[in-house]
Amino acid sequence: MAFCIAIIGKDNAPLYLVTSDVEKELDLQYRVHAALDVVEEKCQLLGKGAPETKELYLGLLYSTETHKIYGFVTNSKIKFIIVIDSSNVALRENEVRAMFRNLHILWNDAVCNPFYIPGEQLNSKKFDRAVQKLMSGNV
Repeated sequence: MAFCIAIIGKDNAPLYLVTSDVEKELDLQYRVHAALDVVEEKCQLLGKGAPETKELYLGLLYSTETHKIYGFVTNSKIKFIIVIDSSNVALRENEVRAMFRNLHILWNDAVCNPFYIPGEQLNSKKFDRAVQKLMSGNV
């Protein structure tokens, strides 16, 4: 379902990044970092609106011949980016939203761990397993 899931901190430092194909990891990291520019633009446009209408889901950031890149920003400016295969036409917008909601819940559970230091990279086997299930579509 998803090729890559990335969680980027408010200072644009990667907090978590996982890919389904190790051979394409560098290319997917490039696509994630290229998407950060689009995320910043969309956040500036959304920030000018009323605060109560702020939407966390940014939608499709951009697409290429092989990938579609979607974005989500939390209230604490943590960015979630999911890279999906563009040939997957069966995947609907509401399913991508559900993936981001589930990822946000997993992230909140992981950072509520008293041993997690905010701003550091996340190293949790339980979080890894849950994200792998999310990437395969078994949530």
